[in-house]
Amino acid sequence: MKSRIVKPVKISSTVKRIKLMRAVASSTAIETGEVVGVIEARLKSGNRRVKHLKLA
Repeated sequence: MKSRIVKPVKISSTVKRIKLMRAVASSTAIETGEVVGVIEARLKSGNRRVKHLKLA
């Protein structure tokens, strides 16, 4: 039987950023009890308390 080599799918940096924001929002929601959508919207809005810090 021949084994197939599967090429990894490339994910755009935009998709990576969206997934990262969702992960941060859901983790924060679990810790704080807030709604994930509210935290995610806050992250997307660009209004930061500490403007010189950015997500990875």
